[in-house]
Amino acid sequence: MPTLPQLRELQSIAQAGLTYTRDPYDRERFERLLALTAELLAEGTAQAPEEVHGLLRAEKGYLTPKVEVRAVVLSPSGEVLLAREREDGRWSLPGGWADPGESPRQMAVREVREETGYAVRAVRLLSVVDKSQHGHPPELWAVYQLNVLCELAGDAATTEHTHAENIETLESGWFDPEDLPPLSLNRNLPEQVRRAVHLARHPELGVDVD
Repeated sequence: MPTLPQLRELQSIAQAGLTYTRDPYDRERFERLLALTAELLAEGTAQAPEEVHGLLRAEKGYLTPKVEVRAVVLSPSGEVLLAREREDGRWSLPGGWADPGESPRQMAVREVREETGYAVRAVRLLSVVDKSQHGHPPELWAVYQLNVLCELAGDAATTEHTHAENIETLESGWFDPEDLPPLSLNRNLPEQVRRAVHLARHPELGVDVD
């Protein structure tokens, strides 16, 4: 069975071929390569082959990693803000896929507001994580995760907030980084949350980049 990085490389070759070829016979070959890659990716990620093939066919142009933005918010006492995901009932840093037309700063602020109800200011980039280089569960896409430090626009103990009605999250809470709840591992690993908190506390360390 090919590895996930190998399958993503095959997908990249097929997609680039479909983007740039002008030969109808080559197009048929690249279409077949993409279909075979979808079948193997489905097997490796436990998804339906037709669903994976449809997702791959929807991608146009040269294949690049997708971008995910997560907000790292600390309370005055050093606890980290997490949101509980509706999808699996587990916890993660507030965030999600990057949206066109919205900067990483804007997205971090919006995601915190939508998922937790807190108002924050984006301060600085903490890390750029290539999720394929870590122990995340297998994902269909290659993903770069940007972790952005945000500060509360007010004190965590006194800021009035309500958990916004959100189709993706159930609730939010503050947690000791050394005593985290069960995390949504396809979004964040415990060591990544703790590293992000460490970088937030030590700006002299700069930005982690995989």
